[in-house]
Amino acid sequence: MSAPRLRATPLPGIGVQYDLETREHRHLSVVAHRDGTRTVNVYRADDPDSCAHSLRLTSSEAGSLIDALKPSHHSPSLLYTTDLGLVAERIEVAATSRWNGRVLGDMRMRTETGASVVAVLRRAEAIPSPAPDFRLAGGDTLIVVGTREGVDAAATILGRE
Repeated sequence: MSAPRLRATPLPGIGVQYDLETREHRHLSVVAHRDGTRTVNVYRADDPDSCAHSLRLTSSEAGSLIDALKPSHHSPSLLYTTDLGLVAERIEVAATSRWNGRVLGDMRMRTETGASVVAVLRRAEAIPSPAPDFRLAGGDTLIVVGTREGVDAAATILGRE
């Protein structure tokens, strides 16, 4: 059996639509919206051009679904692992976090955990190598690199369980 073919179609101003036909000849699509949300569409078996179900997912819900579909991930936030024992992971700063409005250096994350914040994602912007005086905001996503233990400790500092 050959590998399924995933077709990508740019949707200007919206994102990208990915279409897949399953081995049972069912049509599925995922629209990856520019704002990070996803829409999963399942089409009717008797009419592969008619959508039977459509489900809109937040970016974190989509990450959880990816984790369920690909259990080799250790976490829906995991970005990358290496043979050297390093991981890169996304950790969100909640709006209710005690770190909301404080500067990155106040966390002493590298000193306490050995893990480093290598970038901050804020809305549609990426801030690489943020300085210790970078002010965090609720909804920021920190890209943290370190050992598995260090990244887990960083997540604890940030208040994620």
